[in-house]
Amino acid sequence: MSTPEDLQALDLIEAALLKRWPETRLEPSLDRIVALTFVLGDPQLTYPTIHIAGTNGKTTTSRMIDSLMFALGYRTGRFTSPHLESFTERISINGEPISPEGMIAAYNDIALYLDLVDAKQPHPISFFEAVTALAFVAFAEFPVDIGIIEAGMGGEWDATNVVQSQVSVITPIGLDHTEYLGETIEEIALTKSGIIKHESHVVLAAQPVEAATVLTAKIIAESAIPHREGVEFSVARRDLAVGGQVLTINGIYGEYTDIFLPLYGAHQASNAAVALAAVEAFAGVKLDEDLVRQGFATVESPGRIEVLHRDPTVIVDAAHNPHGASALAKTLQTEFDFESIFGVLAILGDKDVDGVLQELEPVIDRLIVTQSTSTRAMPVEVLFEKAVKVFGAERVFQENDLRSAITYALEQCTHVNQVSEGVSAVVVTGSVVTAGETRSIMRKIKGA
Repeated sequence: MSTPEDLQALDLIEAALLKRWPETRLEPSLDRIVALTFVLGDPQLTYPTIHIAGTNGKTTTSRMIDSLMFALGYRTGRFTSPHLESFTERISINGEPISPEGMIAAYNDIALYLDLVDAKQPHPISFFEAVTALAFVAFAEFPVDIGIIEAGMGGEWDATNVVQSQVSVITPIGLDHTEYLGETIEEIALTKSGIIKHESHVVLAAQPVEAATVLTAKIIAESAIPHREGVEFSVARRDLAVGGQVLTINGIYGEYTDIFLPLYGAHQASNAAVALAAVEAFAGVKLDEDLVRQGFATVESPGRIEVLHRDPTVIVDAAHNPHGASALAKTLQTEFDFESIFGVLAILGDKDVDGVLQELEPVIDRLIVTQSTSTRAMPVEVLFEKAVKVFGAERVFQENDLRSAITYALEQCTHVNQVSEGVSAVVVTGSVVTAGETRSIMRKIKGA
């Protein structure tokens, strides 16, 4: 049980970390994290790792790998980013966020070294680099049997790329963070391919041809062993079920049937196949089917087509680029039977907003645009103008803050449900920040 003193210390740690360079300010280099992990004794090399990069699906795939490994009896450490509500979510041990006591101990282990490395580098340790080091130390201290490490941005110069992974995983690659990763799929794929280690196993989700070409060249150059979705492994069958879907997956070493996955969407079935292949590649054998079923049945992916409320149904999704918005739209069309959908959109200004709006337009009947509390949020007035161009003025409304937008959508949706035989729903999307704030808002609304 955490004490008030522990929670106060945790707040102070977060405040200290947030004073560092933010995640959105990058100086592409491994110099700082290499220097930091070196003085810490390279804790990331004391346990085997599975390293995950890509544009979409990284966090969910990481959570699936974690759940499978834990079901198989491994003590697991999982590092993911960004977080939805608390920064402790980024560091998980045995599937649960690190305790305040664990975070305090890990921070105390590295605090003095942060200042030491800062003094010797032309640029200070960033927030992301510091939290990455915290994870490495926490996993070594536990200790874990396997580290499941999600890259933050890119791959080649991402702070997580000081691990020596036995298995590298590349989820689907698309255009995102182009200001840092490159203007083309090929350039982005080249950066993300930097996580592939010499003679390691590489698990590839289905990729655009341009990305597949670059990734294959890197695999050959590193004498790595490829496992490709649609070739060495695949989703053989997918059936909708109450609360999710039932899958048959052709793995690297055999078939796995009757897998219940409590998540929605064909993209989540693909993520499951990639996760299973990654664990198979690590183990080198076919896995126990009952344990695989157990692992998938307990998977959670907060903020990813997550149903937060019933009557009316409220769904939140962290889609923040056209690829993610497309997956959301397809899932709403094929796996839900809503008469109409009230959409709430709050998105960051540096994203492909027009592309996201184009993907959502066919499935959203009325759109309420707003903004999150992020300093990077697109101003609601600008988003409104963009949305009107895609949806038309009669289908777009605006509210100045996310809570007001959700409240308005709930009121309108409830009214429609009262006078209609069909069922309407509210879908909130646009960013991880939006998803996290929506979860908090809905808890307060339900508790009111």
